[in-house]
Amino acid sequence: MHTVPGGQNPDWHSDNVSNYAAFWDFKDHQDRTIWLWEEIAKHYKDNQWVAGFNPINEPCDPEHYRLPAFYNRLESAVRKIDPHHILWLDGNTFAMEWKHFDNVLPNTVYALHDYTMMGFPTGERFKGTAEQKVKLERQFLRKAQFQHTNKIPAWNGEFGPVYSDPNMDSNAEEINHERYSLLGAQLSIYDKYQIPWTIWLYKDIGVQGMVYTNPDGFWNKTIQPFLEKKRRLQLDAWGKYPSKEVEDVINPLVRWIDSVCPQARDTYPTPWATERHIVRSTLQTFLAQAHALEFASLFKDFTLEQLDEAARSFSFDKCLQRDGLNKILTDHAEISKQALADGLSGERLAPAESFDIVGAASEQLP
Repeated sequence: MHTVPGGQNPDWHSDNVSNYAAFWDFKDHQDRTIWLWEEIAKHYKDNQWVAGFNPINEPCDPEHYRLPAFYNRLESAVRKIDPHHILWLDGNTFAMEWKHFDNVLPNTVYALHDYTMMGFPTGERFKGTAEQKVKLERQFLRKAQFQHTNKIPAWNGEFGPVYSDPNMDSNAEEINHERYSLLGAQLSIYDKYQIPWTIWLYKDIGVQGMVYTNPDGFWNKTIQPFLEKKRRLQLDAWGKYPSKEVEDVINPLVRWIDSVCPQARDTYPTPWATERHIVRSTLQTFLAQAHALEFASLFKDFTLEQLDEAARSFSFDKCLQRDGLNKILTDHAEISKQALADGLSGERLAPAESFDIVGAASEQLP
């Protein structure tokens, strides 16, 4: 997750401990970012192995209009140096909203991120019902409304469920089967509308990756007690599990805030509601950051040899592969390859008025 000066969103994954995206309020931050991408463009302008540039990941501009204005300025600056490489531009509000996007830039692909709460431990479990599949499609179409309206390329730059850890969940196999089915349902939607995509992500410590560190390896064994603490305290947004200890603290606070200030739930990012704002700012940012030294202390007495062994835990030959996920992706690649060879095509991007997005704005977004 690349971060721009000042932070492009108020979230933990932009290394933002303040919950304040200062990038949008200070021209100096924006000037520095323009300069950085001019330098990157100079370096890669003749590199045919680079498909293009994605200058900001998951921006969150509370005013909405400043993001497309910045994109207009950035596009002009980069194109003076490199007119050829594609620009991948994320939508606002974590690549899910397109307010004030009034023009389409040339040689540009507009990127959305299509996570669903059905892929997370605290979300509704995916059973493959007709209602759930309709909901998935409706959520996707809302995020792709700008592309559909303007009949331009859309890119789903991130999606994918998290997977259950057998060391923590006795029914991990059942849960992961549901998550694989969810992934398959999403791929069917992307096939229907001919949306190119990339899954999140390639390698991690056993949350989402196609490849992941061995639970019995040196790295995971070292950090396992800390992972269990993070789970108990809900410090990790991406692996958030229900926790009575936390809920007994947070829920009364949320009810009190909603009672004394109902409009608080409308604070941007507006899809979050009060509980999401409180958890993100207090647990997943403030309290999580406060635990950084505790995590670092796990390695403070390591020898250089032990540090090297910990780093080697991430080498491909020591990692495991998530076979269920990789089989789905491999099978889908073969199907897509055959469809292309046979000259088959799906339902190209349709005009916005042809699909139902009524009520989608009120849904909680990941």
